Amino acid sequence: MTQRSEIEAPRIYPTMRCRNDEAMIGWLKDVIGFTERVIYRNGDTVQHAELAYGSSLLMLGQCSDDEYGKLVGDINGRRTDALYVAVDDPDALHARVKASGVKIEMELHDTDYGSRNFACRDPEGNLWNFGTYRPKADEKPL
Repeated sequence: MTQRSEIEAPRIYPTMRCRNDEAMIGWLKDVIGFTERVIYRNGDTVQHAELAYGSSLLMLGQCSDDEYGKLVGDINGRRTDALYVAVDDPDALHARVKASGVKIEMELHDTDYGSRNFACRDPEGNLWNFGTYRPKADEKPL
């Protein structure tokens, strides 16, 4: 009988389409600290990439005008999505992100709920929030 892992795999996987997938992958790895899990390419085009951050995965690929791309929407249009990543040392990450030259939207600050956060735009203009707040699905909120 196979034993089930103590840690359940994530159930939500953020995905994004990128204009310059190689540059985005490089920024996520070199600046934020993601690691490459797998990248499937068709020639020079990233069809699908999975980058890991701790036990979480981010999936991304090149913008395209395929059926799924049409569902996702125009990358230049108004978007309401943002990504939040729980980190151990937001001060050190903030310094690396700032040095990478992307736009800091919200400087490092302490929140009313005990987190230390900042927000930035990645090289493609997506909004990222980083902070120490790390809720767990099986814990009741305070």
